[in-house]
Amino acid sequence: MLDFLWSILGFVVAISVLVCFHEFGHYWVARRMGVKVLRFALGWGRPFRSFHTRDGVEWALAPLPIGGYVKMLDEREGPVAPELVSQAFNRQSVAARMAIVAGGPAANFLLAIALYWLIFVVGVQGLRPLIAAPAAGTLAAEAGLQAGDEVLSLDGEAVATWSTLRADLIDLALDREPVRLAIRAAGGGEREVVLDFATVSADPEALFSRLGLDPYEPPIPPVLAEVVPGQPAALAGFQPGDRLLSRDGEAIRSWQDWAGWLRAHPGAVVQVELERAGQRLQREFIIGRTEDGRSGLFGARVEVPAQLWQDLTAEQRLNGLAAVPAALEQTWQMTQLTLRMLWRMVLGEVSVRNVSGPIQIAQVAGDTAQVGIVSFLGFMAVVSISIGVLNLLPVPLLDGGQLLMLAGEGIKGRPLSEQVQVASQYVGLAFIGMLMMLAFYNDIMRLI
Repeated sequence: MLDFLWSILGFVVAISVLVCFHEFGHYWVARRMGVKVLRFALGWGRPFRSFHTRDGVEWALAPLPIGGYVKMLDEREGPVAPELVSQAFNRQSVAARMAIVAGGPAANFLLAIALYWLIFVVGVQGLRPLIAAPAAGTLAAEAGLQAGDEVLSLDGEAVATWSTLRADLIDLALDREPVRLAIRAAGGGEREVVLDFATVSADPEALFSRLGLDPYEPPIPPVLAEVVPGQPAALAGFQPGDRLLSRDGEAIRSWQDWAGWLRAHPGAVVQVELERAGQRLQREFIIGRTEDGRSGLFGARVEVPAQLWQDLTAEQRLNGLAAVPAALEQTWQMTQLTLRMLWRMVLGEVSVRNVSGPIQIAQVAGDTAQVGIVSFLGFMAVVSISIGVLNLLPVPLLDGGQLLMLAGEGIKGRPLSEQVQVASQYVGLAFIGMLMMLAFYNDIMRLI
């Protein structure tokens, strides 16, 4: 229940802020171009609260926090008093109207830059790019990488954390070219390895399994800290303080070793040897199943010693001046990565399952909000870039579609015909409708 509340709160806060900035971009440019703004609304539906400022603008809040709009004076939407005609949107030059339309996406990119700047100043904490033992047959295993190796750079670009490494790998995978990794071994010494990305899929779902690059986790001692009443561990007689030694005669080297095997064997009968107060005991039990029946269930947890992770974390912090180019670079990298991924979806090289809807966004919003403010700000920056990119797509009803029609008007010297505009709106509605259905379908399938 608490996770659900965090998801709802994180979603409402994030979307409200991002939509507010987007619409304020339209509003700010419109005012600078001399256009009269009638209403600035945050949310959809009948406003439940509104007020007017001295300049005549109505500021309104509506119940559904999934959008917003700026209503401007426009002769196409109703009669306009003669003395206000010069302030109507439709009476402005093509360049002025294009600037107003582009103001929304521009505000989203500026917000992302500001958020990344703040993140770099506060400090980005994450895991050092240490890798776990790669699975046999993966590119990392074929290159001789081992558990504890640290990735220092990709094609000469330094890598600070796992999140940076992951984003860079997705970006490089789109080029399908060999990538040079500078590696520092766990025991010391540096070397360079080359991974041939020509054989990997650009789809993130398949990329990392083929690469064999996963974060290194220090071995956690298999000593039980808590046993859940009514679960298989408690029913079999396990107690807090028990150290798991072996399963069916095979040594249990770490909690990860036991948990990984356990998840893969739901319903199996297993004999476990344990140590309790200096004595060795045997326990045989049937592994339980999770609610979906796909994974094994034990019903116990361990205490993770904090010192295990002290040497595995890294922090990237910059002063205010140095954070500016870093924020610009990060925003550009995420923007071009989003565009490239969209293009690969069109080509069929990246699965449309990567499209997320409001349910997935809400879940990530709640997760990042619980992790900390920096993670939540990073999430907002990524979504803000996505909103900016999406709105610039040349699709009618989106800002990009309006810019395209305005460009056509500028070339022809007169507005496009009413038939063309109406037809384009139907096309835009169809596209947005299909996109929303796909996003909801993906969200529901992830939940299932």
